[in-house]
Amino acid sequence: MTSPVYDRLDDLLDTLGAWRLEPMDKHVDSLSGAPFEWAVVGDRRYVVKHIAHDSDWLMRALHDGADGAPPRALIAWRAGVHAALPECLDPVIVGMAYDGKRLSQVMHDAGTTLVPPGDAPVPREQHRRFLDHMAALHAAFWGFTDSLGLTTPQDRYGFAHPRVAERETEGVPTLFPGGWAAVRAVAPETADLALALAADASPLARAMADGPQTFVHGDWKFGNLGSHPDGRTVLLDWAWHGQAPPLVDLGWYLAVNCDRLPESKEDTIEAYREALERHGVHTGEWWSRQLDLALLGAFLQLGWSKSDGELAWWTDRVTSTAAGLR
Repeated sequence: MTSPVYDRLDDLLDTLGAWRLEPMDKHVDSLSGAPFEWAVVGDRRYVVKHIAHDSDWLMRALHDGADGAPPRALIAWRAGVHAALPECLDPVIVGMAYDGKRLSQVMHDAGTTLVPPGDAPVPREQHRRFLDHMAALHAAFWGFTDSLGLTTPQDRYGFAHPRVAERETEGVPTLFPGGWAAVRAVAPETADLALALAADASPLARAMADGPQTFVHGDWKFGNLGSHPDGRTVLLDWAWHGQAPPLVDLGWYLAVNCDRLPESKEDTIEAYREALERHGVHTGEWWSRQLDLALLGAFLQLGWSKSDGELAWWTDRVTSTAAGLR
């Protein structure tokens, strides 16, 4: 089932009623360059996210919307991917409008449901529910093959290479060179192996292709997650989605949420594995190898941000895996 797309944002908002737009401050966890507005319709508020290659460094780093191609968020919406999500997941998207250059994504205001910003660990029950719903997503799309042109392994694992800072001179990318230099000062072998794979992820992609494939969201950070009173999970920011082994989502979840996990990474990994089994996926012979590869992939994405004991955990887990791909 496909989902319709409007040519103009005004036409989409007209379907909701009399409306007006108001400025909106970005969420503290929103690190891309995409601007936001409020659409006020009577006593309801909707979030409008404007997505364009020219204004969003992350899109450029992911080669999303390059050479005039439509954004991948639009491609997946048109194809009906969001409509096919399991009922436990709510992307909160009302509709999309695309004028050929800018995608405007209208969403329900999920603010009261979202994980609050800050440093406190999320409740364990909520964390475990997120893992269960992640597993439900992967089970629902088990065997997915990307015929749409979504995120590739090179897009996913090359976005944090220091060379990105040569093109993107503001914001998060400016941290990549210094971050990787700090990793190299502590773990030079790991840094060199990781940067070689970030420059050319094909060895990692080939190894991952030996395992089961599914549809992954790609950005299960707490800033994109929330919980409805009925237990459904709010899942925002569909920019990294594509075909990958299921553990790719878990690896990112561990890396990006490390400071707020309510239990150890090892217990989190086991909880996800148990959830995947509950949803009918056997995790036998492929699990260990694909876990190692997914953790390596997550390190390529976020290793530059790690330090001290957190960095040690990752280097202990990924160095031999990276060396074996040479």
